[in-house]
This record gives sequence, C-alpha cells and structure tokens, in this order.
Amino acid sequence: MRSRYTAFAIGDAGHLVRSWHPSTAPEHVDLDPEEQWDRLEIVATTGGGPFDSEGTVTFRAHHHRGGRAGVLAEHSRFVREDGRWLYLDGS
Repeated sequence: MRSRYTAFAIGDAGHLVRSWHPSTAPEHVDLDPEEQWDRLEIVATTGGGPFDSEGTVTFRAHHHRGGRAGVLAEHSRFVREDGRWLYLDGS
C-alpha cells in the first residue's frame, strides 16, 4: 500500500499498473500532475503478514489541488502472487 501511495505522490503510473493484479488492472493510469498527495493514514489492516496470501488495508490519503484539500478513503484488497503483493480492488 505504501509503495502505491508513493507512486501516486511522485507520479509513477508505471508502478501503479505493475502492482495491480492482472485480472483487474487497467491498461494504463492517467495521473493528474496538479494533484499533490500530502499524507497516507493507515486506518486498519487484516492479513498481509509474511505467511499470508491476502490482506486488506483501510486508509485515508490526504491530497490537495488548487488550494482545495481532499481525502480519498478506501478499503483495499491485496493478494500475494509469486512473492509480490498486488492490488486487487477497493471500495
């Protein structure tokens, strides 16, 4: 989760696509260069340990654009395949 947040913050759309599960990944991701990501707040997690194959992260990502603050809140699901954690989906 943290690497995906960092990818949003630095504008690394390639990392976002590579860390997305192939069954739900878009072909490409368009990031808004005007969107500034300020802080990631992890609210809750389940699974995701060294012996788990799935996990969830509930988070709030704080951002601003043009002087207006916003928060993206999501409950994300991840799966581990071949030793890599991949974003599956979120609500």
